[in-house]
Amino acid sequence: MSAEAIAIRKCHGLDEMRACVALQKEVWNFSDAELVPLRLFVVAEKIGGQVIGAFNGSEIVGFALAIPGARGGHSYLHSQMLAVRSCYRNSGLGRRMKLAQRDDALARGFELMEWTFDPLEIKNAYLNLEKLGAITRRYTVNQYGVSSSPLQGGLPTDRLVAEWWMKSKRVDGLLRSGSRPPFKTLKTVSVPAQIYEWKASADHRARAQDVQGRNRVEFLKAFSEGLSILGYERDSEGNGKFLLGEWDEQWSYGPVQ
Repeated sequence: MSAEAIAIRKCHGLDEMRACVALQKEVWNFSDAELVPLRLFVVAEKIGGQVIGAFNGSEIVGFALAIPGARGGHSYLHSQMLAVRSCYRNSGLGRRMKLAQRDDALARGFELMEWTFDPLEIKNAYLNLEKLGAITRRYTVNQYGVSSSPLQGGLPTDRLVAEWWMKSKRVDGLLRSGSRPPFKTLKTVSVPAQIYEWKASADHRARAQDVQGRNRVEFLKAFSEGLSILGYERDSEGNGKFLLGEWDEQWSYGPVQ
């Protein structure tokens, strides 16, 4: 089904919040101990966060959950999770939901949204960096500990932090033209297309862990030297490549605090 046929709006009431929790379980297959509970969805809506749903009629097929945060005296939104039911993926729905988050955030005075993502997820990295215009300057080692979700493949939950400067020239220009600002690539970090099958197979998981460990060292070193992830490439075989360069402050409304 086309993503355009799906209605995107804020979730209201306990029934819709419960549907978000159930979809979270369906998408990630977390153990009960790792599920984000109903209470947090309810609280997020009440304290200035976001619970935005994607609906096919009355059925929820995707959601985005964000909570407000503050750092260095500035408020921002932290997008904790975005879920899309499997049969609705690869249709542009995830991007539409992020843009709905942006519209709501800007209307309420937020200029920055952040979220974390797995550096081994090629499609997600491409969406964040090339389709939305986020940048990355931070890396967290094993942020959540070992996860019960089979999507993690038993690996440490290493995460990159996406910064989405929603009013910046970089983001506004990309959303208008479809292309990000050019920059000089000073370093690249690669992810092989086989990473998904390696993570899913106990016999080959060590290969995935080798890639994760090697890339972790590369990212931490690059960030310590002042480089930022500013772009992403995918080749015809599905391999991914992070593109790192020097961040231009004029693209945003301020440095990370």
